[in-house]
Amino acid sequence: MNNPTTIRVVAAVIEQDGRYLITQRRPNAVLPLMWEFPGGKVEDGETDAQALKREVQHRLGVEISAGQLISFVSHPYEKYTVDLYLYECLITGGDPQPKAVHAFKWVTSAEFDQHPFTPADEASMNKLLGLQ
Repeated sequence: MNNPTTIRVVAAVIEQDGRYLITQRRPNAVLPLMWEFPGGKVEDGETDAQALKREVQHRLGVEISAGQLISFVSHPYEKYTVDLYLYECLITGGDPQPKAVHAFKWVTSAEFDQHPFTPADEASMNKLLGLQ
């Protein structure tokens, strides 16, 4: 039996005025139209902070600064495992635009349950909110 591939993924938890920035996956993506914190896969030779900056710029067209690690979950999917690292981040330049996402929203933590999140993001949110 082969061990499934593990993919290191980083995501930005961006909070402004009590609301969090979440993004919706494109209809043709894996886990289509599900919601998540913006981010993506860490490429070889990249730090988590570099990956966060690249991915958030690519997806939303904004510059960010990456802060401290606030949550980690490892979530097994059918063909691979995602190690998801959530970082506190701040937007340092630009206004979010849906560049490589279907949509984005600013929501309160109380509104999270109104959006179907990817399993890894849901697990990390539950950890973040102390629900597990």
